[in-house]
Amino acid sequence: MTLTTHSTTLRSLFDAQYWASRAQIEVPLAVRRDRLLRIKALLDGNGSALAQAVNADFGVRSAQLTEIADLFVLRTLLASTLKNLPKWMKPKKVGTPLYLQPSHAYLLRQPLGVVGVISPWNYPVQLSLGPVITALAAGNRVMLKPSELTPHTSALLADLIGQVFAPDELCVVQGDGGFAAEFAGLPFDHLFFTGSTAVGRKVAEAAAANLTPTTLELGGKSPCIIDASCDLDSAALKIAHGKLLNAGQTCIAPDYVLLPKGQEAAFGEAFARAVAQLFPTLEGNPDYAAIISPRHHERLQALLAQAEGEGARLQAVGTGARAAVGMSRQMAPVLVFGAPASSKLLSEEIFGPILPVIPYDTPDQAIGYINARPRPLALYWFGTDTVARDQVLARTVSGGVTVNDTLMHIAHENLPFGGVGESGWGSYHGEAGFLRLTQQKPVLVQSRWARGDLFYPPYGKRFDQIMGLLKRLI
Repeated sequence: MTLTTHSTTLRSLFDAQYWASRAQIEVPLAVRRDRLLRIKALLDGNGSALAQAVNADFGVRSAQLTEIADLFVLRTLLASTLKNLPKWMKPKKVGTPLYLQPSHAYLLRQPLGVVGVISPWNYPVQLSLGPVITALAAGNRVMLKPSELTPHTSALLADLIGQVFAPDELCVVQGDGGFAAEFAGLPFDHLFFTGSTAVGRKVAEAAAANLTPTTLELGGKSPCIIDASCDLDSAALKIAHGKLLNAGQTCIAPDYVLLPKGQEAAFGEAFARAVAQLFPTLEGNPDYAAIISPRHHERLQALLAQAEGEGARLQAVGTGARAAVGMSRQMAPVLVFGAPASSKLLSEEIFGPILPVIPYDTPDQAIGYINARPRPLALYWFGTDTVARDQVLARTVSGGVTVNDTLMHIAHENLPFGGVGESGWGSYHGEAGFLRLTQQKPVLVQSRWARGDLFYPPYGKRFDQIMGLLKRLI
């Protein structure tokens, strides 16, 4: 069912989930598994329809791209979560210090209550249902607000979820940016947001009014470092794949390339060969996604125009595509050389098929360039020199890293995914996500043989002796 955006409806849905979560504090494994299996059945039975909806929203995006980037990722998440959930739910024993023995202690893992999820448009199925799956596994009720920029996908998700979930378990609400702000202002037990850093600041501010903890999965300028030891053709192919997946509309897409000075022309040629291999044609090729909207396409063209006006050299790459093709908005990839430091291309997240190339004289200079800027969501390093690699890993901070490839760390279910600083906070995937949306309640069970009274007043000589002994033992 498609839910209205009226304020009273939004609040009544929240209240229903809130009181349901308080009435059922303990959510058994069987209930959690049932909810996850309903999501699995939804995906298994409606994958084709979801891919068609995503294509309708983008204008051009192949079903195969949605399968690998949205549906397959969710299937692996579900399989891993269902397998590991019994272990994750168990209370975790913790060691007890000498001065509290013979008591024992553990962490009781409980649901938080109601989790709000605000999801983006670029992977509208994966980034909607991924946090939902994690929240349901943790035993929470969930309210999902998908993007208004993908209306076909958002409406279909609302309809499919409404068919198999009660509104007080999981519901979808729809609306524009103003409605999203109202949604963020609800007193959730946790609020999960994926989107831009600018909007993330507003979400965090709205949540703070209710002391609502947040997970913010934001963007950032994710660098690729090409080391002197690198095979340039291999690196260019992997960078092109990571950059042009979904036409660059990926939060962890390579945002710029740092490479040894003098290799600019060779990289441009290698990148052009890689694009030709991945996308023999661009115009009309369903594997090469369109830019989501005219406004986003105009923003990208403005970035290019500004950089060129400031003296940068643009190298359009690929065949059969112009800056934009009719209504499809399939934008040709562009390498940018010599962009000045003041260029918006080097300070704003690009989120499109534009790749600035920045030469460096020494590895220290490349590391310094990264560290002089906000910490990125992802970092990619290419080469065979393990000493140089380890220097980069030790001396930079980023949300995640893939060595000799791009994007792949996000596909590893046992690696937490998240940002740091302006690229976000909090992480999910695997047990890290489960724990992010779980209250680990510390419990100490006192023993009948406990002698806590030794520490009671009135204090005197015996107390001093006991404290002296403990100071020697700890």
